[in-house]
Amino acid sequence: MDFNPVLLEVFKNRLSSIAEEMGVVLYRTAFSPNIKERRDFSCALFQGDGELIAQAAHIPVHLGSMPMSVKAILQNIKLHEGDMAFLNDPFQGGTHLPDITIVAPVFTGNGAADFFVACRAHHSDVGGMAAGSMPLATSIFQEGLIIPPVKIVRKGEIIEDVMNIVLRNVRTPEERKGDFASQIMANNVGIKRLAEVTKKYGLETVKFYSQKLIDYAEEMTRVTIRRIPDGVYEYIDYLDDDGQGTEDIPLEVKITIFDDEMEIDFQKSSQEVAGGVNAVYAITVSAVLYVISALGEERIPKNSGCLRPLRIVTQSGSVLHAEFPAAVAAGNVETSQRIVDVLLGALSRALPEIIPAASQGTMNNVTIGGWDGFRNIHFTYYETIGGGTGASKEEDGANALHSHMTNTMNTPAEALEFDYPLRVESYHVRRGSGGTGNRRGGDGIVRELRLLTDAHVNVLSERRKYPPYGLSGGEPGSPGKNIIIRDGQEMIKPGKFSASLLKGDILRIETPGGGGFGKKQ
Repeated sequence: MDFNPVLLEVFKNRLSSIAEEMGVVLYRTAFSPNIKERRDFSCALFQGDGELIAQAAHIPVHLGSMPMSVKAILQNIKLHEGDMAFLNDPFQGGTHLPDITIVAPVFTGNGAADFFVACRAHHSDVGGMAAGSMPLATSIFQEGLIIPPVKIVRKGEIIEDVMNIVLRNVRTPEERKGDFASQIMANNVGIKRLAEVTKKYGLETVKFYSQKLIDYAEEMTRVTIRRIPDGVYEYIDYLDDDGQGTEDIPLEVKITIFDDEMEIDFQKSSQEVAGGVNAVYAITVSAVLYVISALGEERIPKNSGCLRPLRIVTQSGSVLHAEFPAAVAAGNVETSQRIVDVLLGALSRALPEIIPAASQGTMNNVTIGGWDGFRNIHFTYYETIGGGTGASKEEDGANALHSHMTNTMNTPAEALEFDYPLRVESYHVRRGSGGTGNRRGGDGIVRELRLLTDAHVNVLSERRKYPPYGLSGGEPGSPGKNIIIRDGQEMIKPGKFSASLLKGDILRIETPGGGGFGKKQ
């Protein structure tokens, strides 16, 4: 088939728009505020062999892990027309247990699945030792229900026996049931739209340009790498702690650039730790892909081609390549952010004019759960909180944003107070928290939540000890703070803590500011 570059652009936008439309369906029909308000999900399209074709501009941390989930399902389950399967097992392509992926095949009449569609959404509770399923655990068994690849839909109908097992193991079954239905509807839209594209252009043409898109992403990635001077660039930074007594956990990278290829070696990083900051390999891959795609002067299509010029080297059983049954809840959210910091720190030595200072380096995860006496149901609230972004040579950092591996929105105060027995006492920019310099780092956020009922709180956060670094003489951003206020008395809490709070208590989260860039003139 003759190649037409105009058609390549058509398919690039047409296929990514299908993934975007899936996302619109998901957040407009979801039950939980975490999905419908914060949009904590991703949608994507895959070839029949499981290779990623297109992913919507949703959550970067899902970029490298979604294909692994699809391939795990294909290796374990035969999906027929009208079937769907799901999983959340971090050691089979998942990230952490609250992220549940549902995969569906797309048939066009030739007997085998020609494509797959998938969506991953963060469910606010999947069981485990603490409401919200983001506990200070020492084993994945404490973090929630582990779902291996298993069918959830057969011939268009939900398999009730499987669904009942899941719903029996969570604190908010009705909310979970509604969110699962939304994911299934999103996949159905993806199936419908892919069938329409195939009918219009023909299966052979769609497959041809799907492969060309993957090849195009590879070439764009190689062009991006060629712009980096050949050499070896190293950097080391430290996780604050694992919440279980281990502190100063090293994350170290050695990046080797040779022409249009890049080796990213993490083997000197820490071994696994007891607490849940361990990241599975899929998380490490996602962080690398995010950084490389962000370096592109033009937008690189998000698909499997981006991986071809890269060699990612990790040590099995390490904090960046955890093995079953390690605790991993915070690896997805906290460690992924710190991997980005380490990668950018190394690349700043190759591209000092381009790479910005460190952003907040955390997602500031807050989960609150208990009994809602107003509605007579259990509730689980989950949210990540934005912060300051790092300054660059050209611009100050931005204030109060989600950055890097997260791309979620906030839960509006009105929605939060409507759905949960919580009151937003304060929500504002944390002025002066950005690092100073010729360009100033962005400021973080202050968020205060008053509990209107007794409840249990878990916080997983980073950059409470090691501040976001500045570059080229810029000062670091201010580290974050976690505070409980009871009867007017403030109690400073560590970066990772679990506590039973009383009605009237206030949880105050002060998020880090970004690092500054350049010496202040």
